[in-house]
Amino acid sequence: MKKFLQKKLKDQKGMTLIELLAVIVIIAIIAAIAIPAIGNLIENSRVGAMKSDALNAMAASELYLADNPTVASVPDLATIASYLDDEGTLKEFTYTPASGTTEASMTGTAGESSALQLVFGNATTGATKENITTLPNNTGNGTTNNITISGR
Repeated sequence: MKKFLQKKLKDQKGMTLIELLAVIVIIAIIAAIAIPAIGNLIENSRVGAMKSDALNAMAASELYLADNPTVASVPDLATIASYLDDEGTLKEFTYTPASGTTEASMTGTAGESSALQLVFGNATTGATKENITTLPNNTGNGTTNNITISGR
């Protein structure tokens, strides 16, 4: 039995250095393709979360205004704190319904100050629900539909 095992082991050969290098190169190519794709997925999910937080704040503002019909607008997040479980990424927020229509606009900022940041509208024009929902998650730096994305 011992002679049989020794004979089998003598016939076995390991991988050559060339084969080993080929495997390492293939793994490096796959990693070079996968890592940027994963990074984009993470960034796109952050933008999606910010958009979702903004839409949740708009819905909470509508509930607040329905319960308080004498109030003209929602000036900040503290006003709707009991209607909103978690403000998420929102930092600043103002919600103003347009008089005589079902349209409403929001101005505010979402995101970390040093990283990705979304600014919904500005002092004169806000962002509507439609503007926020139609904004693609993979938009680069720039302004689209009154929403400014920076930090990319």
